Amino acid sequence: MTLLRTQLGDTLRGHRLRQRRTLRDVSGAARVSLGYLSEVERGQKEASSELLASICDALDVELADLLAQVSQELRTADEARRPVRPLVPAATPAPEPALALVGVDGPVTTRRRGAVALAA
Repeated sequence: MTLLRTQLGDTLRGHRLRQRRTLRDVSGAARVSLGYLSEVERGQKEASSELLASICDALDVELADLLAQVSQELRTADEARRPVRPLVPAATPAPEPALALVGVDGPVTTRRRGAVALAA
């Protein structure tokens, strides 16, 4: 399972790199230390909602759009890890052989109205 903080960091880094901006530039605009922003991008720190909003403002990305993108990427990653289910249902195992009732004088074979009668 992919951690939320890891996916958030990857997505934030992707936005920053597509804009050809440095950590220093974005950290200054977001008013967060360069080291902390780096840890957020690497998924080592959980960013508060206030910090995420500040980083999004610096990147000119709507917070709701960032969260929607992260949600979709998490779903895609989780689906990729799920085992593939066969299209053909698995064969049902053969039923267990019926157990024979054995009385004192040998196997009991007398049945009445669906009941088994045991010899005494």
